[in-house]
Amino acid sequence: MTGTRYPDSDVVLLSAMELWTALLALNGLDVRFRVRNALPKEKADLVAECRIREVGVALKTRMRLNPEKHEVRFLDERWEHRSSDHGDAQYGRGHAPAMYRQWETKQGPDGRRRKVETFCFDTREMTDPLRNVVLGAGWTWRGVLKL
Repeated sequence: MTGTRYPDSDVVLLSAMELWTALLALNGLDVRFRVRNALPKEKADLVAECRIREVGVALKTRMRLNPEKHEVRFLDERWEHRSSDHGDAQYGRGHAPAMYRQWETKQGPDGRRRKVETFCFDTREMTDPLRNVVLGAGWTWRGVLKL
């Protein structure tokens, strides 16, 4: 329910500093999100965040490393601004993968009008790389509802 995953038993266990470095290294890849050191008020060690302006969504994954248990506790948060003035934001927390799409009506080669997808973003484009780095380091990826 919270998205907890365990590493394969044959994975070599990395230190907390090696894992920290590997998560920050995701910034160098062609990704829509960034990983940074958390601010004290975020009650985490690292934060991954993404703003999807096309659909008015902001995502944040706060991560706290627990070296004694070789576990990363994470909390996914989401803010959705669905109105044109962005005044009524909806907030959600917890592991809840979602797909955001935009469609446009265009005229096809046969002259008929049809819907064409103009934008698509799956929240797993952010969470999967984070989880894969953690599991690849031999650590547990444990979802929580409060950090």
